[in-house]
Amino acid sequence: MTKSLMPAALSMILLLSPVIFSRLGGQIAHAHDITNDYSTATRADYVFACMSSNGQSRQVLERCSCSIDVIASLLPYERYVEAETVLRLRHLGGEKGTVFRAGVEFKNAVSDLKRAQAEAEIRCF
Repeated sequence: MTKSLMPAALSMILLLSPVIFSRLGGQIAHAHDITNDYSTATRADYVFACMSSNGQSRQVLERCSCSIDVIASLLPYERYVEAETVLRLRHLGGEKGTVFRAGVEFKNAVSDLKRAQAEAEIRCF
C-alpha cells in the first residue's frame, strides 16, 4: 500500500469499525452470557475449595480458576447447582439421604459434574 492510500484505508477502517464491532458485539456478548452464567461467588467457592485440597500457591490458584472455567464451559449453571446440591444431600442419614443416593436423575446430574471435573483435571492440572 502506498503512503497516499494508507490514510484513506485507515479512515475507512475507523469509519466502519463501529458497524463491524456492533454486529459482532451481539454475538460475542451472547457467547459470553452462555459461558459466564456462573456467579462470581460460585466460582470463588469452587476455587477456595479446590485450593484447600491442592495447596495455597499461585500456581494452584491458576489451575483451580482454569478448572471452574472448563466446568462452566461444559455444564450449564443449573445442572452444576443440582449436582452440588445432590452431593451435599447424599450425606443425610436415613430415608432423606436415600432419595439422593438412589434417584436416577440425581445420579445423572452427579455423573455430568464428575465428567466435567475430569475434563477440567486433564486440561488444567
